[in-house]
Amino acid sequence: MCLAVPGRVLDIEDRDGTRMATVDFGGVVKEVCLEYLPDLRVGEYAVVHVGFALQRLDEESARRTLELFENLGLLQEEFGDPDESDGPEGFGRSREEARR
Repeated sequence: MCLAVPGRVLDIEDRDGTRMATVDFGGVVKEVCLEYLPDLRVGEYAVVHVGFALQRLDEESARRTLELFENLGLLQEEFGDPDESDGPEGFGRSREEARR
């Protein structure tokens, strides 16, 4: 599954003419392209999909969404190590079986 996940911008830099950020997704840190949100600043939250920040988000909404995703196991599914699972969820296994 490929989710749009809210994250907090930790730092921003220009890389070869592309505005990039280090973004924290509830403890998982990834590099994100900011070209669609050129005025996004450090400390702000954005919804990120496939490595691109797409929409600014307020902190409360971001935190609620991250908490919900964590409770549902979606953060682990989205950012977890693919080598730790036996395969994608949905192929005859429940979410609990997929986590084991």
